[in-house]
Parts: sequence; C-alpha cells; structure tokens
Amino acid sequence: MEAAKLTGIERELVLQYLIDGNVPVTVTPIEDEVPDAADGSEVKPATAALFPIAIKAEQLKVLEQGIILLTNPPQNVKNFIDKKARVEFYFNRLGLYFETKIKQIKSGLALVIPSSISRIQEAAAAPRPTEISAQLYFSVNQKTDVHIDCVPAEGYQLFSKPVWKDIAEDAQVKAKEYLEEFIVHARQKGVAGSGVQLIPVVRYLAEKVVKMESVQDRKSPLEILFINHERIVFGQKAGNADLQDGTEYALEMSFPLPRPLSERKIFATCRVESNYFDDKKELVCVVCRYTSLQEEDIRFLYEKGTGEKLI
Repeated sequence: MEAAKLTGIERELVLQYLIDGNVPVTVTPIEDEVPDAADGSEVKPATAALFPIAIKAEQLKVLEQGIILLTNPPQNVKNFIDKKARVEFYFNRLGLYFETKIKQIKSGLALVIPSSISRIQEAAAAPRPTEISAQLYFSVNQKTDVHIDCVPAEGYQLFSKPVWKDIAEDAQVKAKEYLEEFIVHARQKGVAGSGVQLIPVVRYLAEKVVKMESVQDRKSPLEILFINHERIVFGQKAGNADLQDGTEYALEMSFPLPRPLSERKIFATCRVESNYFDDKKELVCVVCRYTSLQEEDIRFLYEKGTGEKLI
C-alpha cells in the first residue's frame, strides 16, 4: 500500500509540533536483504536486529532546521550510524513516520527530517486460524455486555502441547531468562502446574515486536496463545485491556464444526492466575484458569488438545 504523504502545510505543522513538544520517537533500522552466496536467495537479518529503539523525549532536541539531535541515546542506536532508519512518532494520536539516516556529528548523533513525512498505514491483516473465536466479558455478576474479542495468535498451535523449539532461535536466550523468572513466580503463587502454559508466554514476550499503529491507543483483540481443558492464555499490548490478577471473567468460546453442524459454543468463567510482562512493560501475557466449565466441555477440550479420550 502506498504511503499517504503529508502536504507541505501539514509537514510544517508537524515540524513545529516536534520542535515545541519534544515528542518521543522510535527508531527502527532498515536493513537491506543480503543475497545468499550459495543459491542467490535473499536472507533477512535476525529479528532482534530490527527491533524498534525507543528514544525518550528528554533524549532528543528538534532544531528549527529540521534536525533531531540525540542526547545520551540507547547504546544500540550507535550501531546504526550512517544507516537508513525509520523514525515513527504520534502527532495528535495519529501515527506518522519518515525515513532518514543516523549521522554522527561533533555533539553526538543526529537525524535529518526529510521533506517527506507519511502517515502509518495499517498492514493488511494476515488470515488467522479459524479453529476458535472467543469473547471475554468484563463483568461476571452484572448483566452488562462489556467484552473484548479474542482471536488466535498468528503462528501459534493453540491445541498442541507447546515445545521449546516453537520459539525462534534468536529469541531463545531472552525466553529462557523469562522462563526462569516466571517459574519461580508461579511456584511461589502455587499456580505452576505442569508449567506448559509458560512456554507460549515466554515465546510471545521474547518474539513479539511492538509496532507503532496508525492511531494511538486503539483497542485491539486479545490474542489467544494456548488453550487446554484447564487454562487459556492471552497475549496483548500492555494497557490495551488490563485483566486483573485474581479477577474472574466470563468467557464464551466458539468452535466451528463440520457441516451440517455449524459450531459448538462453550460458556465458562475463568480467573486470572498471573500477569507476565516483558522487560519494557510493553507486552503482557495473561494466564487464566477455568473456575466453571461443564464436564462435557472439559472432555471436548481435553480430546481436542490431546487426541485422546478422557477417562
């Protein structure tokens, strides 16, 4: 999709906004794909190398000439001097970006704001698995329809037993750090169980890249990372739809069935066992345990996840 560029007047307004407001930005290096010497194919750089780098408002100053000076920026920014980068920020909750190069100058690092600034466009949504859809209700004891949609996370086998090799290789070191911390936490709370539910948690927190959106603070569905006959695990951006530890929620799950049947609906309540955050507190995974679930529904979920009959 072609970027929607700002007009000259709009750019001047945004530039003045940056000068006056010292707005925080994120910088993402743009790495060119490198041809593989063996077969001529193109190889993308490791995911970790392309993580957005947050620059706080107090770490930058915008000059009238349209130059952003960086003061004591994160160390990893210096690794991309003289390389192209995408700079993103919010203007009145509207996501904007431009592309430039990170330059070394006498006083430190600088970014030149180019003549072209564009609106962040929504990427086309990838088709999601359809084996389940769900809604989580924020009021169990009241007759209110306050709910949030829940959708399967892309790339996660929801009903398969999570295994370590599911985690991208370049994210496994960070995932191991999270897992060691979270196992201790879960055992202290007495909610560790087999611990299998923590593998999709640490995978999500280690792999997921938080990207700026076209509109700031827009609510999005919870992502379902794992489900079995005991628990359901969600992932989301922190602050999107906070689920409180120990709080009970109503849950409606729908499973498509072969024709002539349409779907099977399961109604349950679940309680939040734990919230697990990434280091930056940008992402959170929520582990919920069912507090009420019909016997036939327990059997259905068990058999769907294991392929075995529940005796």
